[in-house]
Amino acid sequence: MKNKKHVLLPCLTLVFYVAVFLVVLAPIVNVSASGPGFAYTRSRGRCTPQYWSSRHEPWPRMIPQGSTVSKVYGAQAYERYRYDLTLLEATERNDENDNVFAKLLKESTAALINSYTRKGYPYTAWEVKTAVIQGMVSSEAAAGIAQRFYDANRNCN
Repeated sequence: MKNKKHVLLPCLTLVFYVAVFLVVLAPIVNVSASGPGFAYTRSRGRCTPQYWSSRHEPWPRMIPQGSTVSKVYGAQAYERYRYDLTLLEATERNDENDNVFAKLLKESTAALINSYTRKGYPYTAWEVKTAVIQGMVSSEAAAGIAQRFYDANRNCN
């Protein structure tokens, strides 16, 4: 009987230390899993064009994904962009680094969706559409308005 106690005691001690180790390690693993896994990960908030192009959430009925840019933003958009370019395609664009009008379209489309879906978003749908028309006048205007929408989309909840 004495031999069994001596064999059982180290096993119980080992189990105890493993249990303590796991209890201490669990919160560390949870914290690191919730944060970014790499130093240069891209932020994809719930209001960005990337978020809306991923289709994680339904688009508002007022502006379905298949709506064309020219129907939503008017005649100037018809002249500036492809006539059959959809809002979904506008959020998926990747040419905004070289083209301020592409950035204006991408960010304003996300801003328009956010104006319908996010309570407290700083712009109404009417303000977004009006700003897009004003932004199509010149590249300077487009850059300024695109930056305003970029900032609003990144600071939105």
